[in-house]
Order: sequence, then C-alpha cells, then structure tokens
Amino acid sequence: MYEAFPLWLLVLDYVLGAIMWTLVGRFGMGLFLPEDSNFFFMRFFVWSTNPLLRFFAPVTPGFLVQPLVPLFVAWFFFMIRFYLMPWLLGYSVMGMLSFPLESEIAQSIARVIGTFVN
Repeated sequence: MYEAFPLWLLVLDYVLGAIMWTLVGRFGMGLFLPEDSNFFFMRFFVWSTNPLLRFFAPVTPGFLVQPLVPLFVAWFFFMIRFYLMPWLLGYSVMGMLSFPLESEIAQSIARVIGTFVN
C-alpha cells in the first residue's frame, strides 16, 4: 500500500506517531489517575513521556495547567507529522502522507469488522 514511500519515512512516521499517541494516552489517563499512580499503564506513560516533557519545557507556556502539558507536546508531534514531513519531502499539498500509522490501524479494524459483518 505504501510502496511509494521509502522505508525510513514510514519508520519515522510510526515512531513520531507512537510518541504522539503515548502523550495523548498520558493526558487521557491523567484525567482519571494521579501522576504517581501504581497502575502499570500510568507508570509507563509517565516514565516514557517525562523526558519529552522536560525537553519541551522551554516552549511550554507557564499558564498551561499541568494535566494539559502532555497534550500540548503531542500537538508538536502532530504538526511535525502533518505539515513538516510532507513539506520536507517536497509535496505541495499539506497532509500528503495521511498518517500511515493511523491508516494501517484503521484498515486493520475495518478488516476485523468486515469479517464479523460478512
């Protein structure tokens, strides 16, 4: 399906997508659990995203409430994936990559649902 894209590009997009969704996951879990929770997934989200939050701290607005910071940093990864990567590859249309990671996941879900419907 993505034969036109070089392998390095797909790997880069998958890594950036995984980082972005991990940050979104931390934000979502942070709505229900404290940051120091013993729940495995929350500990993983905090452990894996804290270095990114520290790295982006200089550009994070001080007025932003702490639970929103992971979502703010995830926005940077979204912007890189949606605008910067296609521009660096020379596409004149923004969003040309159309998120290969999410596309693969959506196709897999559609295949699973299709097997139950038919």
